[in-house]
Amino acid sequence: MDATTIGSVVALVGVLSGSVVAYLGKRGENATTRMNSELDQIQEERDKLREQLTARDQKIEGLLEQRVADQVEIARLRVKVVNLGGDP
Repeated sequence: MDATTIGSVVALVGVLSGSVVAYLGKRGENATTRMNSELDQIQEERDKLREQLTARDQKIEGLLEQRVADQVEIARLRVKVVNLGGDP
């Protein structure tokens, strides 16, 4: 082989390897972008779930307070029934 042929083969190998590297690099970039997008969606869902959990906890707290108030009212009414001569 003469120098021109060897140079052409080396140039061809260089171009092909550069193309492969560019292709793989773009695939990696796309994968990173997709992963970031997925993580953003997961974080948004997590934030929504935290808000729902906070609202649920507040509702439970309100119901527990109402239960205590109801029990106090029941006890008061039982005392009143006993005072009026009834059997609770």
